[in-house]
Amino acid sequence: MNTRIIAIGMDVHSTNYTLCAIEKRWFEKDRYIGTVNVEPDVKYILKFIKDIEEYYQGDEIKVTCGYEAGGLGYTIQRALKEKGINCVIMAPTTMKRTTNQTVKKNDRRDAKNIAELLISGGYKEVYVITENDEDVKGYLRMRSDLVDQRKVTRQEISAFCLKYGEKYNGNTTWTGKHMEWLKKLKLRTIARETLNEYMLHLDQLNEQIKRIEERIEEISTKTEYVREVKKLKCLLGIKTLTALSCIVEIGDFTRFLKPTDFAAFLGLVPGMHESGESGKRMSITKAGNSHLRKMLVESSGGLCKGQIGYKSKDLKERQKGNDPKIIAYADKGNIRLRKRYYHLIKNGKNKNVAKTAVARELACFIWGMMTNNIERLPQV
Repeated sequence: MNTRIIAIGMDVHSTNYTLCAIEKRWFEKDRYIGTVNVEPDVKYILKFIKDIEEYYQGDEIKVTCGYEAGGLGYTIQRALKEKGINCVIMAPTTMKRTTNQTVKKNDRRDAKNIAELLISGGYKEVYVITENDEDVKGYLRMRSDLVDQRKVTRQEISAFCLKYGEKYNGNTTWTGKHMEWLKKLKLRTIARETLNEYMLHLDQLNEQIKRIEERIEEISTKTEYVREVKKLKCLLGIKTLTALSCIVEIGDFTRFLKPTDFAAFLGLVPGMHESGESGKRMSITKAGNSHLRKMLVESSGGLCKGQIGYKSKDLKERQKGNDPKIIAYADKGNIRLRKRYYHLIKNGKNKNVAKTAVARELACFIWGMMTNNIERLPQV
């Protein structure tokens, strides 16, 4: 009995699935089996696999399915796994494409390209987090979406006031004083109503975000999260939201062999352009998890101010109850990262560049904390 290795590339959309099957052959050219367009339901994928089994009747077949990470999430992978079928999700930024595949693009070509990548291995697989982590991840990202909406609403209010020649002259905007100033602005009737509606929407967003943040604090106290959240909060700039986001977005930190692998996954390492014997470093790659990368860059802002070695009351409170070894590791990290920032600024680096560099090293310390590699500081 022969064993047939079949790769099924799937270009999946909410409206249709395009499936392409290719047989891997060891000593001759891979054999193209066929491409079909089916309705967006896993049962049609199973039917396609059954048809292939019948085609190779009498031979054993090993099937691997794959699709590009996107809006459909993990649903197809989990459904196929339940049926005992191996399915991988490919990280888009790691998938190797030829120039021709980029220029001539359609669903059939995409499905065939995915099948070929399954055979050649020209991709990296997306780690599939647990269903519980996926639910929490969605909740945390909803909060980020609402914060973005609030930012847009604030910009709209400022632009509206400016059109009427009104500009706030205080030091800080969106404080109690600023809000009081907005409420007392004397505008024509309809204009006043318009501003009131904007401010009502802003109040609703503020209340919703506050309610969600309270719920996030509750979620962080669940048995599966509380210990790891407490550990991460020992680091400067890391509070409940960022700590919980790291845990549910990454899942298993041990899948990264080195701290720099984790930093690279977040796109925080510089790119490299090499030609012959010459080479130069470029800006960060920005490949991988953009949501977490943004959060860590924002968190690095908490490290980029204050005295080296100083511990605020808030930080002492966050560290309380943790293992002394964890606290010692975090303190060494906090000192080193703050020194790093001031050293870069002193040597003429742009503040944003320095913050990004600190975020990269912060990611390495997070890796050490989550993999229990705290005996020595990470080599970055």
